[in-house]
Amino acid sequence: MSVQAGTWNLDGEPVNRGFLFSISRSVAEYGPDGETSYFDDHVGMLYRPFHTTAESRLERQPYMSLNGNVMTWDGRLDNRDELIPQLCHELKDDHTDVAIVAAAFDCWGTNCFTKIIGDWGISIWNPHKRELILARDYIGVRHLFYYRRSKTIIWCNHLAAFALSGDQFALCDEYIAGYLSDQPGADLTPYQAVYSVPPGKFVKLRSGKSLTHTYWNFDPKVRTRYKTDAEYEHQYRHLFRQAVHRRLRTDSPILADLSGGFDSSCIVGMADVILTQERGERQPVDTFSYYDSAEPGHDDLYYITKVEEKRGKTGYHVDLQSFGDAFSFEYPLFVARPRLIINNIKNALSDTLQRHHYRVSLSGEAGDDVNGQGLDPRIPMADLLLQFRVVELAKQLATWSLLIRKRPWIQLFLQTLLQVMPVSLRVRFTRRATVDPWINYRFAVKHRMSIRQIDIVGRPWFVRPSARETMHMLVSLGSRMTHTEPSVIDVRYPYLDKNLVEFLTTIPFDQLLRPGHRRSLMKRALADILPPEVLTRTTKACSERSFAVVLEKHWSKVESIFNYPVSSRLGYLKREVVREGLLAMRNGKVPAESWRFLKVLGLEPWLRDAAARNVIFIPSPSPSTVGANLAESKA
Repeated sequence: MSVQAGTWNLDGEPVNRGFLFSISRSVAEYGPDGETSYFDDHVGMLYRPFHTTAESRLERQPYMSLNGNVMTWDGRLDNRDELIPQLCHELKDDHTDVAIVAAAFDCWGTNCFTKIIGDWGISIWNPHKRELILARDYIGVRHLFYYRRSKTIIWCNHLAAFALSGDQFALCDEYIAGYLSDQPGADLTPYQAVYSVPPGKFVKLRSGKSLTHTYWNFDPKVRTRYKTDAEYEHQYRHLFRQAVHRRLRTDSPILADLSGGFDSSCIVGMADVILTQERGERQPVDTFSYYDSAEPGHDDLYYITKVEEKRGKTGYHVDLQSFGDAFSFEYPLFVARPRLIINNIKNALSDTLQRHHYRVSLSGEAGDDVNGQGLDPRIPMADLLLQFRVVELAKQLATWSLLIRKRPWIQLFLQTLLQVMPVSLRVRFTRRATVDPWINYRFAVKHRMSIRQIDIVGRPWFVRPSARETMHMLVSLGSRMTHTEPSVIDVRYPYLDKNLVEFLTTIPFDQLLRPGHRRSLMKRALADILPPEVLTRTTKACSERSFAVVLEKHWSKVESIFNYPVSSRLGYLKREVVREGLLAMRNGKVPAESWRFLKVLGLEPWLRDAAARNVIFIPSPSPSTVGANLAESKA
C-alpha cells in the first residue's frame, strides 16, 4: 500500500515538517516511488506512492480538487468505468483514480463513499471548513489510524509510525481482551488514544472533536432470491470472475498464493480463464507455494502440482525447512501489534519477491468465511424454527443428526433452540463461549470475553440467527483486515470483493451449506476450473510439529521469557497455566483452541519489546495486584 500521513496543529502553530518527514523515512519501504507533500501553515500532508497500475504513475498527491479539498488516496478504484460517465462535468482529462474520487467527493460529499468500490483509504482536508475526513473501504482492506493529542491530530495508514511521536502510550486493555479471544474491535489499537478508522465508516474531525459516521452496513432485510440453483451458480461465477478480473488490473507481474486448497486454486483457475480470453491484455500470473516436507501427513504439494498440471505452468515451490525456524520470540524491528512472527514463511516470500520484483499478490484469504466453510447447520435450522416450518426442520434434524457424529436428534434440537435465545443464555450453554484456561478470570469477566467469543456484533438477540451469524462474520473480517500487518507488496483479496460479498451474504444458507456438502455453491459454480483431485479434497496440512520443534530448540529462552511474564503481572494471563501449555506443546500436545494459545506466545515478547523501546508504559504492580494475580495463577 502507498503511504499517507498528516498532522494538524489545532492551536494554529506551524507544522513541524521534520516530524512528518521522520514518519516518511520510517515507512519508506512501503512507498518506494517518491515522496510529495502539502503544507498550509498548521496542516501538513505527506504521500509516498507504491505504483501498481499505469494510471497511478500519472497521479500527483496530495491532490487538490476543483473545490479546493486536499486529499491523499491509497487504493484501487474498481468501478472507474461506472463513475467516469456520472462525473463527466467535474472531470477533465485526468482520469486517474484519485482524480475520479476527488470529483466524486466534490459532487456528492461523503455520500460518495457508498459509490466507491475497491480497496481504499482516503484522507481529505477541507481548508474552508477546517475539517479533516478519514475513511476506509467497506471491509477495511486498507488501513488508516489517527492519534488525538491535546493540540495536534496525527494520522497515518501505518500504525508503527505513531511510535515516532515521542509519546509513551498506555495499553488498551479492551484491545488485548479482543486479541486473546476472537478479534479486537476494528476501531481499536493496542494503544490508548490511537484509533483505527472503522471499516465502512468515516471519521470527521473538527476543532479536536471527532464524529464517526457509517456509510455501509450489512442490512439483514436485503435478500437475494432466484428460482433455480443454476441461476445462483451463474451469478456466483459472474461475480467471482469480476472480482478476480478487477484485481488483475496492474502493469506489473502478479504473484498468486497457491496452497492447493479450494480458495487459492479457484483464484488461479479463474485468472487463467480471464487471461486466455483477454490474451495479451493482462499481466501474467505466477504462483507461490510453500510446504513443510518434515510435517507428518503433509500432502499440500500433491494438490499444488495438480493445479499446476491443469494450468500448464509450474510456480515457485518453497520447502519451509530451508528457511529457518517456524516462529521467533525476537523483534529486530519494531512491530506495532502483538503477534507471533512466522519467520520461515516471511523469509521464503521475501526471497522470491527480491529475486523477481513482484508488486501485486492475489490471496485466498476470507474464502472460507464468505463461502460457508465454517457454517453451523444449527443456524439455518434455528431460522426454520422461528418460521415454524416444522416439517422441514424435522427433516433437517434427522439428516444432520446422522452426519454430525450420529448425534441424537433431540440433542441437536436443543442446541438449535439455544440459537434463538438471548446471548445471556447462549453464553452459559455454548462451548464456544468458554474462556481459555490461561486467561485471568477477573480480566475475562471485566471485558466480557465469554460474550465476545460468541457475539461481537452487539445486535438485538431477536435478529434471525442467520443474519446474526452473517453480521458476526463481517465484523470479524473487518477486524482481521484492520489488524493485518502491512505488506511490501500490494495484496489483493478477490473473496472480499464488495459485490461478491453482498451477494453471498444475502442468498439462502442452503446455497452455501447442504447436508454433507460445505461450500456447495462455490463447488457447483467453479467445478470446471478445478482439478478433480482438488474439488474432492478433504484434508489440509497443518504445522503443529513445527511449533514443538521450535520450543524444544529454544526452550531456555522461552523459560526466561515466561518465568515472570509481564502479561501475568498486568493481569491478562495465568502464569502457571501458560507454562503448562508451553510444556505440553513442547511435548507435541497442542492445547485446545491452539490458534488462541499461539497468540499468547506472541503477546509476551511483544509487551517486553514495546516497553524496552519506550513505546508503551507498563506500571509497576501494587502489592494487592501481585497477591491477586498469584491467587489467580494457583486457582
